Amino acid sequence: MPPETDASQRAPVPFTSSGSESKPSEGAAPGLLARQVYSTMAALPGWQIASEHEVQEVLQTIGQPSDSARLRRLGELVYADAVMTGRVLRYRERIGNEVGAKSPASVAFVVDLVDVRRGDVVWSARFDETQKALSENLFAIGDISQRGIKWLTADQLMLEGVRKAVNQLHQLLVRSAG
Repeated sequence: MPPETDASQRAPVPFTSSGSESKPSEGAAPGLLARQVYSTMAALPGWQIASEHEVQEVLQTIGQPSDSARLRRLGELVYADAVMTGRVLRYRERIGNEVGAKSPASVAFVVDLVDVRRGDVVWSARFDETQKALSENLFAIGDISQRGIKWLTADQLMLEGVRKAVNQLHQLLVRSAG
């Protein structure tokens, strides 16, 4: 379902962790997710993104956006039509290396695009993957062309999910604009 907003400027918001499967040492996962979403969005044409610095400055004055009213206020103050939020549900690093893993990387997250005027979620994506050996999942053969035959780190797996989600959103916006 295409988003019902003609969002020309988006503001990334510091993402949160709500998963019980993240270890304290992996508490940086929400920041990593936010940076990956920001850089992936910035690399695509056709939209403007509020700077991280500008968003951080506004957040210092209004506090962390935990409800739609604050998200709307953030969007208004940075002149954004929409605000991207996200939650890390699970972030587990692989045990092993890219050639052999005792335990694979596992990542789950949700990203939402919130319309600033209405305050509602107009688009959402969920990524939830625990990498499996090719011998366990023959349907993953399509991923080999992107990943190669190796075990990914949790950061790499997250980036793969972010790219899929952001590209899906970009396609929807380009299609609805054209």
